[in-house]
Amino acid sequence: MDTIPITREGLEKLKKELINLEKVERPRNIRAIEEARDHGDISENAEYHAAKEKQSFIAGRINELQTVIGKSEVIDVENGPADRVVFGRKVLLCNIETDEEVSYQLVGPYESAPEKGQISVTSPLGQALIGKEEGDEVKARTPGGILEYEILEIH
Repeated sequence: MDTIPITREGLEKLKKELINLEKVERPRNIRAIEEARDHGDISENAEYHAAKEKQSFIAGRINELQTVIGKSEVIDVENGPADRVVFGRKVLLCNIETDEEVSYQLVGPYESAPEKGQISVTSPLGQALIGKEEGDEVKARTPGGILEYEILEIH
């Protein structure tokens, strides 16, 4: 079984989402289905069909989260070399073309949130950064084109 790298915080966030889906959202959805059924003919009942669609989404997400949590391997971000880019490290990058600075933390694929400064180690940029040191230049082929960065700092 392949493991999925994740930070301790990321794993806790997934567990909280799973608990919320199982204890809050699924029971709420079941009540919504029951209420929609009480309105009569379900073949033309939009509320019923919407609730059933949401039920399917909730069940799928619960299944996905259970699988991911079961395959997760928590990586201690404090361990490992401090002079190279590894899982969990934060890096300050300078875009060589625009001279714009950006900071990212390398996290697992289920924690990735680029808008919050977290990119997956499996993303093109994440893969390009792994193992590099301060001062190194990296090129990453992304859907938007090739990006070139210089690594300014590793935290």
